[in-house]
This record gives sequence, structure tokens and C-alpha cells, in this order.
Amino acid sequence: MTETAAPDHRMLPLDEHNETLLGNVHPQDWVNPEPADRYHMVVIGAGTAGLVSAVVAASLGARVALIERAFMGGDCLNVGCVPSKGLIGAARAWHAARSGASLGAPVAEGEGDFAVAMERMRRLRAGISHVDAAARFRELGVDVFFGQGSFTSPDTVEVGGRKLRFRRAVVATGARAAAPPIPGLNGVSYLTNETLFSLTEKPRRLGIIGAGPIGCEMAQSFARFGTEVTLLDMEPQILIREDADAARVVQQALARDGVRLELGAAIKGVREEADGIVVSGEREGLTLEVRCDELLVAVGRAPNVEDLGLEVAAVEFDHSGVLVNDRLQTTNSRIYAAGDIAPLLKFTHLADAHAAIVIQNALFFGRAKQSRLVVPWCTYTSPEIAHVGLYEKDAQNLGHSTDLITVPLEDVDRAVLDGESEGFLRVVLEKGKDRILGATLVAEHAGEMIGSLSLAITHGIGLGKFASTIHPYPTQAEVVRKAANAWRKQKLSPTVSRVLELWFRVF
Repeated sequence: MTETAAPDHRMLPLDEHNETLLGNVHPQDWVNPEPADRYHMVVIGAGTAGLVSAVVAASLGARVALIERAFMGGDCLNVGCVPSKGLIGAARAWHAARSGASLGAPVAEGEGDFAVAMERMRRLRAGISHVDAAARFRELGVDVFFGQGSFTSPDTVEVGGRKLRFRRAVVATGARAAAPPIPGLNGVSYLTNETLFSLTEKPRRLGIIGAGPIGCEMAQSFARFGTEVTLLDMEPQILIREDADAARVVQQALARDGVRLELGAAIKGVREEADGIVVSGEREGLTLEVRCDELLVAVGRAPNVEDLGLEVAAVEFDHSGVLVNDRLQTTNSRIYAAGDIAPLLKFTHLADAHAAIVIQNALFFGRAKQSRLVVPWCTYTSPEIAHVGLYEKDAQNLGHSTDLITVPLEDVDRAVLDGESEGFLRVVLEKGKDRILGATLVAEHAGEMIGSLSLAITHGIGLGKFASTIHPYPTQAEVVRKAANAWRKQKLSPTVSRVLELWFRVF
């Protein structure tokens, strides 16, 4: 029997839901199998990239081993996408219950029950976890090993005292929260995404360092729960990677929900005092202090490259992760890397796409390349920001001349009727051509709508095709058709307009 994993901070409180979760993602009575003589593929890491690589390879008939030292499902299931969206869903419900007066709805009163919201999240996470369960993968033909996997040669991995020989291997060990070097931070008890979802009591005051996607999503959610939230970042705007106009809309929404924004602030130190944690900073030469009962550090990630024996396997890596070529192949031609361990964008859906590339290239004669991927993303604030392709400035930096189409949500009837008219769609086009280079959508359901634009960019579908496609009325997705109509109108040159004018004079 392998050494069992004691419940850690990620699995607290140890209630019935987290016990169900543990029973799926790291069963206490699990016995590692006897290794095959040689595997077609050994996968280290059972997050999204590792799980998909293993199960697809096994379904194709390959002999596959999957190694996980902690919990099946990785960050996404246990401390990332799943619990965070459960929390966001609850926060949106709380907000809706308080803000329906303008619609004539009854307005809820009282503080709400934070413990119930967190219990719901744990229950739903446990219910979803069967998909990533060790027993399920065993039933699907994957040899699942729990323990630290380490390369002992260019074609051998050891786990729990057993040697696994392979033709191909995949490093999919992901990344972890890594706090920045802030003076005093290690002297206080702070939260990361790995510990935040273990809370059972609502903090009265929450400080958040980092106004990226996690920081903004959690700032708004806890503010809606009724916590006093302060969000700090050294950048002058939130979500610095996004279109400035888009970030501005969300920034205004956070402020309206009660989030105190301290932007453009350099964090100088953190200390513990009798009345809580104090974050000290400086902005434009002036000192600022933020006092909180809990501190969430939502900035910084580090790749999980330790204890893997990468040097023995001749696999190069650095602070950004395992180095790969365009085919996700490492410096050892037998070994590939996928997901957050690779120095690329860090999204669950990208890890899934990486797995498809690895299967093609590692087990067959594929020439799939990660550079060909069109990767959308979404930040799940209210409203959401979704993006795919190039921003205008990036397109211009690459030498493209561009046209820009912007349609405000207030021009979309369904958005107005839903009371969700805050936001816009912005499409970046190759100048004078019907070629979509990128798109940014700010809307309450932006993540649900960006897929059509991602499809268009991936397969070279022009914006004009949306104009000739019937959309149901009224829907918020009509914003894409409106952008297409605006492009058609813009495309009418003065010459074409004069020809049409003459035509209708004689028609």
C-alpha cells in the first residue's frame, strides 16, 4: 500500500462532502498496481492535462500509467475553477436577492448564511469529483499510482519504490500559488486560492493583494457576501492584461459593489497587530495602510518542477516551467509537458487542448502545434470580461493595420430588458478585410458568448457571416450580429453609396 495522504488545508473542514471528495481523488485504502513491463505513456500529474492525456491514450488502446502525489483533479477541481465558481454563483444570488427593487421584486433582508454557501460549494465539488476519481480511471484502463513520481533515467520513472518504464512520458504537474517577496508576509497567516475555500466563517474585513482575475472575482464575491473588501495592486488599473476600456467597466462595478480599490500602490510590508493584519504601502509618495482580518494573496504562481528528477531525464526547466517546443516536446524527445507546467497561458481549457496535442505527437506521427491554438479566456466578475485573439495594440505591434467595431450592450434589447446593459463588444479586424483578429466582450454572460467568435477566428469565418446568420430575438448574443451589421455599413464606400443612389433614382 502506498503512503496515504493526510487531509491538508485544501480539504478542510473534514465534513461529509470533503470526505466524499477525498474518497474519489485520493482514497485512503488505495493500493498501487503492479507495473506493466513497459508503458506506451506514463503521465505525471493528474490535473486536467494529465487526466485527459491518460484517459484518451488508454481509450485508444495504449498502456498508460498515471501518477499523482496529492489529489486527482488538480487545482481546477480542488482549489480552482470548481470551488471559485461555486462561490461566485452564491455571491451573485445574494446580490440578486438584495437588488431587485427596481424590477419590483421583493428585497431580501438580513446577513445571509455564509456557512451554508460554503457548504453548498463543498457539496457540489464533491458531486463533480467522481469524474476525476481514481477508481473511474482504473475502470477505464489506466494504472493509477499515488506517490511522488521521479525520473530515474531518460525512460524510467519511479513511484513508491516501483519502476515504470515508458516509451513516452508527459509531465503535467501544474503550478502552485507562490507569494511575492513582501517583507513580513511569511510572519502572518495569509490565504491563497489553496486555502480560501476552506473558510467556514465570513471574514469581517478581507484584504486582497493582486487585482488579476482571481483577486477581482473574489473581491466582488466577498463584497457581495457583506465583507469589507480592500483590493490592492501596483498597477493603475485592475486586470492589466485586458483592454483598458473593458477593465474600467469592471472596475466601476467592483467599486459599486463596495470594494475599496487601492491601485497604483507599492506594497511595502505586512505585519500582525492585535486588531488584525496590516498591509502597508505607498502611492505617489503617500503612505497607506489597510487593516484586515484575513489576507488573500492572489498574485504569483510557481511551476511544480521540484523532486521530479528532471535533470536525470535531461529535461530542461527554469522559473517559468518545463521548456517545450511548439509540439510540447521537452529537451528529452521521449518526454512532453502539458498544462500549467509549460511556460504558456494557464487555463484549464488550454490544458485540455495541450493533452490533444500531446496524444497526436507522442503516440502517433502528428505535427500538432500549440502556436496554432486560438485560446479564449474569461474573468467571471459581474459583468464578465471574455477575450479571444489579439488586442488592437498587439495586432498593430505585429504589423497589422486594423479596423475597430464597438457595440455597446445598451444597444442590445435583451441586455436592456435584463437590466444587464453594462458593457460592450469590441472586434478587431484586418483593415479593409473581413478577417477577425480578436474580440473582447464585456457582458454579464460574456463567457457563454465568446465561443462563436473563437470559432470564427479558429476557422477563418469573417464577421460578415454573422450578419447573414439569423439570431433568435431577443438575445444578448445578438451583439455579435449587430457588430457584423456595423461592419457592413462601414464597408460601404462613398463610390458604392453613389452607385446605389443612382440605382434607386432610376429603379
